[in-house]
Amino acid sequence: MTPSTSSGFAELLPAHSRRKPRIGLVAGGLGTYWPQFPALRPQLEESARYVSERFRAMDAEVTDVGFISDAQEGAVAAETLRRADCDLIVLFLTTYLTASMVLPIAQRAGAPVLVIDLQPTEKMDHASFDTGAWLAYCGQCPVPEVGNVFRRAGIEFRSVSGWLRQESAWARIEQWIHAAHIRAALRHARHGLMGHLYPGMLDVSTDLTLLPTTFGSHVEVLEFDDLRVRVDAVTEAEVKDRTALAREIFTLDDSVNDEDFAWGARVSVGLDRLVDDFGLDTLAYYHRGLDGELHERLGAGMILGASLLTGRGIPTTGEYELRTTVAQLATQVVGAGGSFCEIQALNFEDGVVEMGHDGPAHLAVSSREPLLRGLGVYHGKRGWGVSVEFDVQHGPVTLLGLGQDRDGSLSFVASTGTVVPGPLLAIGNTTSRVDFARDPGEWVDAWSATGVGHHWSLSVGDRIGDYRAAASLLGIDFREVRS
Repeated sequence: MTPSTSSGFAELLPAHSRRKPRIGLVAGGLGTYWPQFPALRPQLEESARYVSERFRAMDAEVTDVGFISDAQEGAVAAETLRRADCDLIVLFLTTYLTASMVLPIAQRAGAPVLVIDLQPTEKMDHASFDTGAWLAYCGQCPVPEVGNVFRRAGIEFRSVSGWLRQESAWARIEQWIHAAHIRAALRHARHGLMGHLYPGMLDVSTDLTLLPTTFGSHVEVLEFDDLRVRVDAVTEAEVKDRTALAREIFTLDDSVNDEDFAWGARVSVGLDRLVDDFGLDTLAYYHRGLDGELHERLGAGMILGASLLTGRGIPTTGEYELRTTVAQLATQVVGAGGSFCEIQALNFEDGVVEMGHDGPAHLAVSSREPLLRGLGVYHGKRGWGVSVEFDVQHGPVTLLGLGQDRDGSLSFVASTGTVVPGPLLAIGNTTSRVDFARDPGEWVDAWSATGVGHHWSLSVGDRIGDYRAAASLLGIDFREVRS
């Protein structure tokens, strides 16, 4: 029986595990206050314990260095956090403190910083409060001071102000944790690049040094022969098991040829071995081929296996689209999926942009049972075989692509819309109808002017805040095309 929910896919396609983000946490206040107001520090430390518990409940590794009261303790905390190799450091300003206490942390710890100030409750009880009670509500006081000093030191300033149990403030904080997931994934990612550039696609061409220097990622250059030798080693029993798995996940159209289906399954098993052997987090590929030779058949047989890998959280895309696999990895690690897509057509009567792609799909975000369709020809490519057809779950979606400027710098480019029901082509493509609440032509013009390439990741949910925060942590530009 084909699963109709992402939980069903999760059982059949175990998620790929990767390094969790590392969050450094430090709380602090001005030590001069402690002998003056003996009840103050215990109250603030109780707030710090609550904050630490909230962070530990998030899907991250937390290094909590405790409570600092002066600049010397701040320097010690900075060294501890430097050794922890954090993806994000959170400074909890519990009351007034001096910028000298936290500047060493931001300068020496080697990670972006988020300042939070969460007073104990929504408001003070003015009639009963004395100075000591007021100081517990004074965490906002040093925020402009820290912001000023960070700017003068060339350190990007980020902050969330609120009260301790304010869920809207915690939602804003959680966006930064999601951003840390993206930073961690891209810092440590191993991107496979197999084959060669699709001829003429100048927007897809990527300087292989750019990802290591921008994010810290590694690019592993692969040959189709690396896949060939692994496909050669696949047994008939493994092919049988893989076709059985595919039948559980997909609906097979009558157009599927048994021989092509088996070949796609064989290539799928070989792909799994390739990914495991090289420790890949993503894979982009393309091979043109000629007259049905073996490498052409390998390139044409990738779609089933690439979709299964993408469903496990290892984005695998065609047309040598390295930058789009980076975008798909970013959307994947925040739980938003991310299917490979481009613009397919505009429907001015319904006010939607139709987008998707032939080939690999993110099965976990399908709105219906994904279909395997047999194709006698792949448009614009050599070869033939099975392809995947579905539309992304209906509801809010966020597009994320990587743009590139004349100086080579990368940017995150994003836009939010809504996938809506309606007629779709039945040609073995992933296709979704996205409503951006504006004229489709105007949206295309605005989107194209950002520097994004002609492919991107289509992810589920309104994730614009996560991607904006991630760009901040990664030190790249963020461009939003608004609906």
